[in-house]
Amino acid sequence: MNNKTYMANKQSVDRKWFVIDAKDQTLGRLSSEVAAILRGKHKPTFTPHVDCGDYVIVVNAKDIKLTGKKWQQKKYYTHSQYPGSLKESTALEMNTKHPTRMLELAIKGMLPHNKLGRQLYKKLYVYESDTHPHQAQQPEVLELRG
Repeated sequence: MNNKTYMANKQSVDRKWFVIDAKDQTLGRLSSEVAAILRGKHKPTFTPHVDCGDYVIVVNAKDIKLTGKKWQQKKYYTHSQYPGSLKESTALEMNTKHPTRMLELAIKGMLPHNKLGRQLYKKLYVYESDTHPHQAQQPEVLELRG
């Protein structure tokens, strides 16, 4: 009887490309599912310390949905590390100026905050419209519940 635990490594990981349509999807629910796919948690060969996730292309990021009064009340902050340089913007301002950034920040915050997380984040591609330049990778369309 073989009681060995399977550990994936860099060479044994089989990566796929997925396209997810963000149109009318809720920001947090979509972000958590995308983060899980980037991490590889949907695979039976998931290994916590190995990048075993897939590539994700998110289209229609400008059509993301927020619940309640979050368009006016949710705040995003940036700081250049100089005194007095704290900048604040609402979700509505962020969506008009940088339509992809809200989704990118939400997903990045759900990944590990270390070297592995930075490596996983590089496999995320977010586009504001429904076109993307990754047709050569033959991505599969992934329907998320919600």
